Amino acid sequence: EILPVINKIDLPSADIDRVKMQIQDDLGLDPADAILVSAKKGIGIENVLESVVQKLPPPSGDPAKPLKALIFDSHYDSYRGTVVHFRVFQGRISKGDVISFMSNNAVYKVEEVGIFQLDMIKQKQLSAGQVGYMIAAIKTVSDTRCGDTITLKNEPCDAPMPGLKEAKPVVFSSIYPVASDGYEDLVIALEKLKLNDAALIYEKDTSVALGFGFRCGFLGLLHLEVVQERLEREYGLSLILTAPSVRYQLLMSDGTETTIDNPALYPDPTLIELTKEPFIRAA
Repeated sequence: EILPVINKIDLPSADIDRVKMQIQDDLGLDPADAILVSAKKGIGIENVLESVVQKLPPPSGDPAKPLKALIFDSHYDSYRGTVVHFRVFQGRISKGDVISFMSNNAVYKVEEVGIFQLDMIKQKQLSAGQVGYMIAAIKTVSDTRCGDTITLKNEPCDAPMPGLKEAKPVVFSSIYPVASDGYEDLVIALEKLKLNDAALIYEKDTSVALGFGFRCGFLGLLHLEVVQERLEREYGLSLILTAPSVRYQLLMSDGTETTIDNPALYPDPTLIELTKEPFIRAA
């Protein structure tokens, strides 16, 4: 359900009729349902809140059932470890509970749960329908994955939430630190970045010229650029990236098939019968 809201109607330049046409043309919604609002002057605020109550369904879920919560994001705190962002679909979670991540069976004891407002507000427990955070001294960053399901160790739910899907990278590039002593910083940065970028895939790589680094898989060139920018801005790293490539399927002369994503692993061309590369069929 989408509630169209037109804000800033108090401005002299406000063109409400034009915006209503955009709502109809771009969003396919009925412009007659648009709520006229001026947040600055407090106009229409009660109408927005009333529409939320009347038109948006409340969260569903049985607090009495075994805990089932879905991780949708995480961030790393230097003092408290990984802070997990999740929504509770059924059951309850509170301080002292022993929880398990269903994708890897990692077990932790909950130290704190809370909700997000202007700050993180500590709560005694979170129950079905609520969105909040959890701190459980998670120092192994790789244990937390977006889309994973949280449940209680001693009273697990029947099945994980249908949200965890392995990303399929299509573009590959190797990342190396400019200075060899920056490798450990790169390891830590990639682990933390992986917390809220489930599509990032990486494995250790090495080069005679560039030293130790990682072979990374991305969803596309834009994803590659975003990851590079975040590593450099958020973690202060100086990086070298190799030219991006795709995954090739090779049919060898002896009848065997192999798949490569690194040009350094390309075999002798005289031994290759056929090379296949991916392409996009767009209408």
